[in-house]
Amino acid sequence: MNAPFKPEAPSRRDVIVAASLVGGSLLVGCSPADLMSMGSKVEVGAFGPFIKIAPDGAVTVISKHIEFGQGNHAGLSAIVAEELDADWSRVRVEQAPANAKLYANGALGAQLTGGSSAISNSWEQLRKAGATARAMFVQAAGNRWNVPVGEITVKDGVLTHASGKTAAFADLLADAAKVPPPKDVKLKDPKAFTLIGTDRVRRKDSQAKSDGTARYTQDVHLPNMLTAMVAHPPRFGAKVKSFDAAEAKKVPGVVDVFQIPTGVAVVAQNTYAAKLGREALNITWDEAEAEKRGSAAITQLFKDVAAGKDASAKWEPFDQRGDATSLAAAKGDGVFEATYEFPYLAHATMEPMNCVASVDGSKVKLTFGSQGQTLDQLNAAKIVGCLPGSVEIETLFAGGSFGRRANFQSDYVAECVHIAKTVGDGRPVKLVWTREDDMRAGYFRPIVVHAVKVKLDKDGYPAAWRHRIVTQSIMKGSPMPAGKGPDQTAVEGAAGSPYLKATPVVDAQVACPDVGVPVLWWRSVGATHTAFVMEHTIDQLARQAGKDPIDYRRALYRKAGADRHLAVLNHAVEKAGQAVTPGWTRGVAVHESFGSVVAQVAEVKVENGVPRVGRVVTAIDCGVAISPDQIAAQMEGGTCYGLSAALFGEVTLTDGKVDQGNFDAYRVLRINEAPTVETHVVPSGNPPSGVGEPGTPVIGPAVANALLALDQRVTHRLPLIRGA
Repeated sequence: MNAPFKPEAPSRRDVIVAASLVGGSLLVGCSPADLMSMGSKVEVGAFGPFIKIAPDGAVTVISKHIEFGQGNHAGLSAIVAEELDADWSRVRVEQAPANAKLYANGALGAQLTGGSSAISNSWEQLRKAGATARAMFVQAAGNRWNVPVGEITVKDGVLTHASGKTAAFADLLADAAKVPPPKDVKLKDPKAFTLIGTDRVRRKDSQAKSDGTARYTQDVHLPNMLTAMVAHPPRFGAKVKSFDAAEAKKVPGVVDVFQIPTGVAVVAQNTYAAKLGREALNITWDEAEAEKRGSAAITQLFKDVAAGKDASAKWEPFDQRGDATSLAAAKGDGVFEATYEFPYLAHATMEPMNCVASVDGSKVKLTFGSQGQTLDQLNAAKIVGCLPGSVEIETLFAGGSFGRRANFQSDYVAECVHIAKTVGDGRPVKLVWTREDDMRAGYFRPIVVHAVKVKLDKDGYPAAWRHRIVTQSIMKGSPMPAGKGPDQTAVEGAAGSPYLKATPVVDAQVACPDVGVPVLWWRSVGATHTAFVMEHTIDQLARQAGKDPIDYRRALYRKAGADRHLAVLNHAVEKAGQAVTPGWTRGVAVHESFGSVVAQVAEVKVENGVPRVGRVVTAIDCGVAISPDQIAAQMEGGTCYGLSAALFGEVTLTDGKVDQGNFDAYRVLRINEAPTVETHVVPSGNPPSGVGEPGTPVIGPAVANALLALDQRVTHRLPLIRGA
């Protein structure tokens, strides 16, 4: 996800909603963050909301961001440890409670992990937190020793003076806690970093995740807890018309069956009983407002819109320059034209959706892997009728998300709260979604169609570029309005592309028809399709112009002033070397997303008619590299995730019903198919930028460009291997 939640000033609607949540009282002068944190009982210690120091001197960093596999806890804690000069071996991480006023994502305006922003939005904040705590210890030591603070050094949690005096954090803790935090602190010169940028910055959760002590939602077992499953409609938009629970209630262990807004809930003593009870339900669905079109029909609709065959389509420009009127009718030599299609994609997280909730009157407790605590608090509060800040959330580890666990409706969380509210008396309920629930009940990366037309100049470079994107809007009707202009999640990666900047005439527009299939951001969001279109198009343009694709990119980057793109491309090409592995063909792609630029050189061959990817050389400019090891891990994971989608990823609908339900039908990359990924970080003194998502969208076009080089195969539709 890459869209900002902007709460700068409450609108009239915000005030009305807030007033309704607090019993009709009008709260003047309250910011949305204030409103969201009302009712919270979070206590802040002497060293601020991000640092706790134990009596033995051990440091705990409070992370406002969930850990669901991306490894951000290592980088976040390293930022604090660097400025604090703490003993890295004695630093641990604890998940922050839900409180938007204290723990909002500075880039998104809510307590929310997304947009590859965990490190970037925390960089200055955590550096200052660590430096402030360090200054408090130094002042305490100066007071105790009666020496100037400028003569005191700190290393690995030990303060030292030239006179030979030393004291550990534990020795000075009581005194340091009494020192008023300085308003301004001096941050380290990056040249003085001793931890950041080294291989010592490695994950803090590896041991717990290896020995089974890491706590996930499925590990939660509370006294008197019930388990619930929900029967969802087979078509999106359908509602319960009637249901017969007689047979379901006969299943041993089933406690209750009742309707909730999204379906019929079965509450039982255990998961197996809930599953059998759900299977025994007899439900009649009202499909008057259900989406009944198949994915093929939706794709064809989008193709017709892109081709200008739908006069009712609402087009919004996202990049326009010069007069492109004549381009629409242009034909012949020097004119390139292509249409690209992308299917629905499932997030397919290893851990399906789940949540534990208890509701006792207006008291709500949620225990699960919450990606968007602010959204989850707000939606739970609406259901129960309490202050959002009084919804307590204990955030656990989660087994992947890729955007799925944060949506505007808090869909599965809301289901759990509805069920727990009906059960009542504070009795905890664990909602469990099966893989089939997760695959068929939404959400998806939307279907997308691009129509591109480019006229080349006498030197073979783009002189005019016409671009049409047709897809569903992710942001429509959300609390994160797009503001003026188009939905940026639909156009990011094409909008602002150096290739468009280098083109004198541009006419780029997007249309977002309404479709009844729930869609959401998916790892790298708009770049999942725009990177492919831009990069595969550029390779085709280069070949049409009779130029080397790498040199063609270099020329366009120079023309656009895209120095970072040029540097990253050159770095990747240099590291890949001139010698191609015998029997393999290379493809190149470069793309910027979430503030980072990634270039990949992929080696591909075709075996039994199927593309196989061997070596992938990756270069990334992501600003200051806090944890090189974790950056490499994210490039490897992102590459495999993107390759899985490029080769196999496709969710199809037949008459509105999702065809896939599990990994037997929704094929993913297997370990023996994973390429060898080499990661090279381009040195940079810029603040950190995104890493979790930028590695995902580049591999698809790199592979397609290798196939183009191999046998002139143009890829107009993903996945590359259909029906796998």
